[in-house]
Amino acid sequence: MAETLSHNQLEYTGKVQPQWGERDTNGQLLYPYLPYEELIEAVNLAIYLERPLLLKGEPGCGKTRLARAVAYELRLPLEAWYIKSTSQAKDGLYSYDAVTRLRDAQLAAAGRIIKDEDIPRINNPATYVQWKPLGRAFQNSQRTVVLIDEIDKADIDFPNDLLLELDQQKFIVDETGEEIPAKAAPIVFITSNDEKDLPDAFLRRCLFHYVEFPTPERLIEIINSHFPNSGQPLVAKAVIRFLKLRDEMGKDKGEAGKKVSTSELIDWFRVLKRYPEDEVLKKLDGKLPYAGVLLKSWQDHVRYLKGS
Repeated sequence: MAETLSHNQLEYTGKVQPQWGERDTNGQLLYPYLPYEELIEAVNLAIYLERPLLLKGEPGCGKTRLARAVAYELRLPLEAWYIKSTSQAKDGLYSYDAVTRLRDAQLAAAGRIIKDEDIPRINNPATYVQWKPLGRAFQNSQRTVVLIDEIDKADIDFPNDLLLELDQQKFIVDETGEEIPAKAAPIVFITSNDEKDLPDAFLRRCLFHYVEFPTPERLIEIINSHFPNSGQPLVAKAVIRFLKLRDEMGKDKGEAGKKVSTSELIDWFRVLKRYPEDEVLKKLDGKLPYAGVLLKSWQDHVRYLKGS
């Protein structure tokens, strides 16, 4: 693989993929990611303009995995911040352990346990700062890929509370008064499932791309990349059956309804691969096999299995 590129040379191509069975530093398997041309262009514009890239699209369409793919190809560190309903903007920057500081101060005042050489450390508020994903990225002299996943899960004020950090690329640690500027502009990906509208002030600071659902041809490529040496009749038939189910869901639920996704197709095909190919090919002609991998509600089971 090529050496890490300099700040002005970073360019994502989507052509550098992990080898089969390769794992990341946490021991998790790495899988290929096959972006289309417009998505690659959006990523490179975000890198060049040093603006966050806001990604929307159906759940399971690959928005979250893009950040990992970009970090892998460009050989950059990845920091992931998974948003919860209780998340606040500060949570991605740092946390301050005030409880431990109070305990240490009380022990020091009582002359218990604490060594003399520990006193300066205890008196320094910065000792109790713990850096979080965006805070670590700002302090890395190497550009870092940052994933802010499912931003629409948080309170409506959450995006606006990040404006200073994303726009001016700096933040202040309130407890110490220290200003932390970004040593190198992070490459920020923000995903949203469109569960709530995001503020205009936040949107103005982002680039935007809607991740399209893959074409049938691309779905076949995705399956082949995840399951090399699979029989092509099985791949083609599984994709056709999957798309038929997805089309039925679209007619019943409309475009806003939850339909089966690419990630569910991959899981479903992994199950299909457990069995002899001729057996599975026959099953695909009948009732939808292993439906629990694709259908996630009782209503869906009743509606689509009866129609199979």
